[in-house]
Amino acid sequence: MAHDGAAVPLLESSVKPGKPKQRNMYAFLYATLASMTTIFMGYNLALMSGAQLFIREDLGLSDAQIEVLAGSINVFMLASILAAGWAADHLGRRSTLVLANAFLTAGALAMSLGGSYAALVAARFVTGVGSGFSVVVTSVYNAEISPASMRGFLSSFLDMFISIGLLLSYVSNYAFSGMPVHLSWRVMYAAGVLPPLFLAAGVVLAMPESPRWLAMRGREADARAVLVRTSDTPAEADLRLEEIKQAVKETKLGDNGDDASVWKELLVHPSASVRRVLVCVVGVHFFQQASGIDAIVLYSPLIFKQAGMSSTAAVLGATVAVGVVKASFVLVATLLSDRLGRRPLLLASTAGAAAAMASLGATLCVGTKSTATMAACVSSVMAFMAAFSVGFGPVAGTYSAEIMPLRLRAQGTSLGNAVNRVTCGVVSMTFISLADWITMPGCFFLYAGVAAIAFVFVYRRFPETKGRSLEDMDVLFAK
Repeated sequence: MAHDGAAVPLLESSVKPGKPKQRNMYAFLYATLASMTTIFMGYNLALMSGAQLFIREDLGLSDAQIEVLAGSINVFMLASILAAGWAADHLGRRSTLVLANAFLTAGALAMSLGGSYAALVAARFVTGVGSGFSVVVTSVYNAEISPASMRGFLSSFLDMFISIGLLLSYVSNYAFSGMPVHLSWRVMYAAGVLPPLFLAAGVVLAMPESPRWLAMRGREADARAVLVRTSDTPAEADLRLEEIKQAVKETKLGDNGDDASVWKELLVHPSASVRRVLVCVVGVHFFQQASGIDAIVLYSPLIFKQAGMSSTAAVLGATVAVGVVKASFVLVATLLSDRLGRRPLLLASTAGAAAAMASLGATLCVGTKSTATMAACVSSVMAFMAAFSVGFGPVAGTYSAEIMPLRLRAQGTSLGNAVNRVTCGVVSMTFISLADWITMPGCFFLYAGVAAIAFVFVYRRFPETKGRSLEDMDVLFAK
């Protein structure tokens, strides 16, 4: 257990050679604990999908107000996403995760007690702050705690646990849909109040600080203790420590590593390699959201109703099935990321997403509503979720976190996630209005085109990073 940011020291001699999986289990457990915070991000983000049906009736909200409630959390996340780099570097990765859980608890409680549109918007802001901290710091921590042999696997946990949260939100929508309208949506949100508190306690008691953050603070003995636990061999732990020390030395954090100089190097005077990294990070986060994922996540009940489903129970049951598909295929990506590599998964994912969105648009163009139309609609949504989750969802965060240089990682990850949330906010806050303008099928043909462009972008810009150390990325992008 860890109480001051370091791991409990583990002597090299106490770890038997020839059992790397036992040491990797520590990295697995730490990454799992860090990633569980994003369950509550996914839960609170997607719960509005079904809850909006009851909130609309209970509080008499308009379509425009529902759009704001559904999508504004992504805009509100910007405040903490942009601050997460500073918090992660100054407070530590672990303390920032505790802070994220506190905001998520407060936001869920405020949503469950909200009695007006203004109160719900304020509650979404609080939840957004916690979600922003969560998504940035989890991706940074998982990349930094992982040995190269497991980094793709462990970094994929971010999207896997978001998907679990999304699935739980759909289950919650369905489970509480039979309650009175004025209680159902409140109970849905109240269910998310206590779990983040228990997780925060687990983070404090059982999760060590990132070895790279410890090294940045001159705590090399503590950093090595964590590395011995999370490397395949003691020799690898020493090599990782030396690479980290060299990277920390090159950043000269003690002299000019303040936030201003980091942002200046990142945005004002980037080197050629940093510029190439930045294009990849910003691009993958933009295309991930511009391909329409949150239109599906937040508005699938409206999509299924458009296809002809009239029963609320059937609509919410279909969303549960979609959530199961998403969680299942994220697991596939988690298992394949270190075997096949990031690039093949991203290419397959973008191509599949484009085809599925085009299929969904074509299905909704059919004028006659029938059982076959409804089945085709649900199948197309599931196909999109499967394609998105096998690459675009989990690998985007993994790739962007691992290619950023140490000196820029926290802020660079924040920037990528800021682009991600802005794009997501635009998609989620305009879907209903855009569908009124260009029709709902037109929306999905538009998203299909974006996914097709993303395929070309990945093909031309993304080198493979599988098996490389974090400190070796500068060499890869300098080519």
